[in-house]
Amino acid sequence: MPVKMRLARHGRKRYAYYHIVVADSRAPRDGRYIERIGTYNPNTDPATIDLDFDKAYDWLVKGAQPTDTVRAILSYKGVLYKKHLMGGVKKGAFDEAEAEKRLESWIAAKDAKIQAKIDRLAGDAAAEAEKQLDAEKKVNEERAAAIAAREAELAAEVAAAAAAEKAEAEAEVAEEEEVVAEVEETPEAEAPAVEEEASEEEKGAES
Repeated sequence: MPVKMRLARHGRKRYAYYHIVVADSRAPRDGRYIERIGTYNPNTDPATIDLDFDKAYDWLVKGAQPTDTVRAILSYKGVLYKKHLMGGVKKGAFDEAEAEKRLESWIAAKDAKIQAKIDRLAGDAAAEAEKQLDAEKKVNEERAAAIAAREAELAAEVAAAAAAEKAEAEAEVAEEEEVVAEVEETPEAEAPAVEEEASEEEKGAES
């Protein structure tokens, strides 16, 4: 029976994740399978891969043929590298302990690269968030400055209007005071004329 290592699709539309399965090559893509050996989620950065290393290696040694995507996953996780090392052991190039040592060193280096990428992405995300925060802060400061300028302009207009009203009121008061002063001065000025008219009348009466 031809056996393949392939992906079985799961998840919703535009957010799919996959099971890594060993199945009969004649079975439907998302149909029955012999064994599930891991999961693959390409929606994260970097992609999340959960693989049973030993099962994947055993099926690979037994002759299961991986699809291109699964082959890339096996290479990424070091399964293909272990098969290569075990081939060197069979040829007598080195012993199994040396092969395990090389595999562990390779996996450690790979994990360090992955962690470095995660840290870099986290740093980029933090820098982008800080940049957006600074931009929002700048916009808020500009908005606050515009509001303050508008309020200062309105305050100046109100002060100018109040000053104009005060000046107008003072002018009206001064004008009223002038009128009152004129009225008070008028009888004193006309008093002698009234007395003169009265004396003329008296003289006419005597004659």
